[in-house]
Amino acid sequence: MAKAEATVKELVGMIERGEVRLPEMQRRYVWRATRVRDLLDSLYRGYPSGAILLWETDSKVPERDFSVSQQTSPYSTNKLLLDGQQRLTSLSSVIRGEPIKVRGRKRPIDILFNLEHPDMLTLVTEVDEDKDDGEDDVDADASDDEILQRLEQLTFVVSTRKLERLPHWVSVSKVFNSASDTEFLKKAGITDFDDPRYDKYVKRLTALRDIANYKYRMDILERSLSYEEVTEIFVRVNSLGAKLRGSDLAMAQITAKWRDSLKDFEVFQEKCTKQGFDAEIGTYIRGLVCFATGQSRFLTVNSLGMEKLQQGWKDAVSGIEYAINYLRSNLNIDSTVLLSSPYFMLALAMYGAKHKYHLQPEQEKKLRQWLLVANAKGRYSRGSSETMLDQDLAAISKGKDLDSMMDNLKQQFGRLSIEPDDLAGRTQRSGLFKTMFMVFREDAAKDWHTRLAIAFDHSGSQHKLQFHHIYPKAFLDKRYETKLVNDIANLAFISGGTNRRISAKDPAVYFEEIIEKQGKELLEKQCVPLSKELRNVDAYMNFIEERRELISDRLNKFIFG
Repeated sequence: MAKAEATVKELVGMIERGEVRLPEMQRRYVWRATRVRDLLDSLYRGYPSGAILLWETDSKVPERDFSVSQQTSPYSTNKLLLDGQQRLTSLSSVIRGEPIKVRGRKRPIDILFNLEHPDMLTLVTEVDEDKDDGEDDVDADASDDEILQRLEQLTFVVSTRKLERLPHWVSVSKVFNSASDTEFLKKAGITDFDDPRYDKYVKRLTALRDIANYKYRMDILERSLSYEEVTEIFVRVNSLGAKLRGSDLAMAQITAKWRDSLKDFEVFQEKCTKQGFDAEIGTYIRGLVCFATGQSRFLTVNSLGMEKLQQGWKDAVSGIEYAINYLRSNLNIDSTVLLSSPYFMLALAMYGAKHKYHLQPEQEKKLRQWLLVANAKGRYSRGSSETMLDQDLAAISKGKDLDSMMDNLKQQFGRLSIEPDDLAGRTQRSGLFKTMFMVFREDAAKDWHTRLAIAFDHSGSQHKLQFHHIYPKAFLDKRYETKLVNDIANLAFISGGTNRRISAKDPAVYFEEIIEKQGKELLEKQCVPLSKELRNVDAYMNFIEERRELISDRLNKFIFG
């Protein structure tokens, strides 16, 4: 194995010219914007940033596209990137000024640099893989001044329109694509050399551009290695640090045996997305494994031959199509947003296939009930989800299916009914919250001002659905802990415009306005208790407890009839 060095600028140039390509075994670009922020911060400070692993080969192997544009390579020899894709794609985007649009993400990644950053590192990075991407982590209840004060302690931040307008925050991409500091100094209000900030800002802009000269160590695998052996190296390297999920490693092993299969997986993924079921490609790969092996774990992938993989995929496609049709048509679940786990698609797919897509009325009734209970309770979103899925797949394969699957639920949760206390402490991600929306939608709940029926696909910021705090956060005036304020029993579904219209109004005031203009029904449709005694700050806990009672009663009727 050869070793070499290359600067960030040289590596970015190699990607742009098409000299470095991605093999099919690589996963797509997945980094959150905050990861890009932290990478830039590390390089700016000269921290270690790992090595780059390449394979130089004359062989023609299946490839996938970078998330940044590339020219066609003029060389017969390819350099395939095995480790470092996320880092180099991020740096290529920032340095070239080419925004990355990541699947499932609304805003392209854009990073700002703070010319007034503290000299010393003042904040310790918090790693939370479960957080949604987007802006820098801030306390949702913090004031604008508190948020700005926190961000001023950072050197790099994910761009926001408000920060972009501040004089000492500059676009990293614009700095890299400008040879002069003039526009950045002018924006900061510096008009002459005597300004005490001049030298400091110029030095910092120079240090920022110097990121392009950061040297990465490159490990280059020998040309004599086979594609299969390189795949094994890829799996081992990425297994050691748990950098990739099991599905990513399984896909590498699958594509090594079944060349160009990634295109089939991505086409099917896109088809499902257009139907409202936006799941990671790993979910569909797991579906292949379920149909090929009867269980959901990826450990057996390497032992499967190409014929078995192809048949497993063919069966999985048919099964998942059935599952999506069942969810949409029979349960009015028209999006993965309403599923507490995408694994329900796989369980439904296997159940349908086992019964050759022919169900009796009693079977369909039991299947509906099992799925609604399991989804609401979060069967596949607690603890070892693979173990839970495998229990259900085993029940399906043995022909005992629904009775055994119901027993699995009882063993996991103790009871199937939903009690008011089950709602306490649950977040917006919980299956109970998703089921609450389904119930209110079935009851024809409408916005409290526009009277539009609640739905996830309304267009326009005025009408787009939001989760409204019935007792507004500001009204509660921090008298209750954040967990209680954000309790799902304090949330209702209304439009963005109506939410802003209500803002921090006293419930005693805005409830009367709604009742007077719209009637009680719109509030009752979302299980909002209307007793006047429950409309003041001191009665908040009583309000929450009563609404939990109303919601749990309605959920049980929805699920059990």
